[in-house]
Amino acid sequence: MNKTAFITGATSGIGKATAELFASKDIRLIICGRRKERLKELKKQLEPLTDVCTLNFDVRDKETVSSAIESLPKEFRHIDILINNAGNAHGLDPIEKGSLEDWDAMLDINVKGLLYVSRAILPQMVERNSGHIINIGSTAGKEVYPRGNVYCASKHAVDAINQGMRIDLNTYGIRVGAVNPGLVETEFSNVRFKGDANRAKTVYKGFQPLKPEDIANIIYFVISQPSHVNIADLVVMPTAQASSTIVNKTI
Repeated sequence: MNKTAFITGATSGIGKATAELFASKDIRLIICGRRKERLKELKKQLEPLTDVCTLNFDVRDKETVSSAIESLPKEFRHIDILINNAGNAHGLDPIEKGSLEDWDAMLDINVKGLLYVSRAILPQMVERNSGHIINIGSTAGKEVYPRGNVYCASKHAVDAINQGMRIDLNTYGIRVGAVNPGLVETEFSNVRFKGDANRAKTVYKGFQPLKPEDIANIIYFVISQPSHVNIADLVVMPTAQASSTIVNKTI
């Protein structure tokens, strides 16, 4: 596949697994993230398979987002696929005890960051009348669970933005879709619980959660469809999960 993909949040979890799979399929990569050393390591790992460019920025900083994308070498400026993957959950407090810093972080990364990156890349797709955008949402954007409040709100916003993008970009032939995973074992819970690894492990204990590679395979399936096919919205959960609050655990 002779295309170039731009992946945010590429240094771990779903983003990293997607970059690895895309590289094996000969897709040129622009991998983005805040952790410079991890970006360098991933580039070194993937360069034997495909051309790789790294961009080190925080999606919350709109000026840095714009300048980073403007700095792309000429050979990487034609972006065919955008994977809006960067996102985090911070805290699991009832709303009356919620941390304002956690709220800001989730809305800034999950919503505004997605918008900043998309706004910087979309004009070239519009000009060419082609492109494919995959927004990584969550089952938390399809329902609300106790103490999920602002995180769920941020992912409901991603769901709405995904639909709005698809409507607004329809006349340009740009495909837009969302992949909404349930429980995937990544650094997600470790971040949510402020580095409490033991508490994070309990989230995935007693059942088989999804792996980042499972989601990467689905993303590749979505972008591999012929140009007349757009998978607009996809929800995926582990077999043990029925909803955000119903998980069949053996322990």
